[in-house]
Amino acid sequence: MKLESIDKSVYRSHLNRILWVSIVAFASMSLLISQVTIYLFTDREGTHFWLNVMGVVVSMIIIGSVFNRIKSHPYFYEVYYVWRLKQQINYIIRKNKALEQAVEQDDVQAITIMAFYYKACEQLYTLDDNTITMSALNKKSNALQEKIDALNQSIDISDYSVDMLKAY
Repeated sequence: MKLESIDKSVYRSHLNRILWVSIVAFASMSLLISQVTIYLFTDREGTHFWLNVMGVVVSMIIIGSVFNRIKSHPYFYEVYYVWRLKQQINYIIRKNKALEQAVEQDDVQAITIMAFYYKACEQLYTLDDNTITMSALNKKSNALQEKIDALNQSIDISDYSVDMLKAY
């Protein structure tokens, strides 16, 4: 995955609209499906907990499949990019302990992965207004950059790919 420049205001605007539409669609569909099944398949007396649960589950499946089909639409570009960025960060976090040990042993591939991780986190934190942890992230990123300089290496984060994580 390559890091891309994303307009924060466009991302936030699209994300908020997508969330609101999702919430309204989910609530409406859940109620509609539950009420229709209760009307068609019961005597409308007593509790219908499992039919309500079924309405929620069916609504989640429908909304999930709709999003899966339209995720490549240009309107979803920024939101889908951030979703994929979060996936990459999560993949790296799962291997973090092994990666940090490899960085200590001057493994260039691990250093590349961690450099990508710090830049990706910086972009994500900026897009999501998570500035509280930015200083700690910058310290770690600066320490890694000092290590790169001490090793006389040039690291290009565009070399990162998820396949690199298989070695750890």
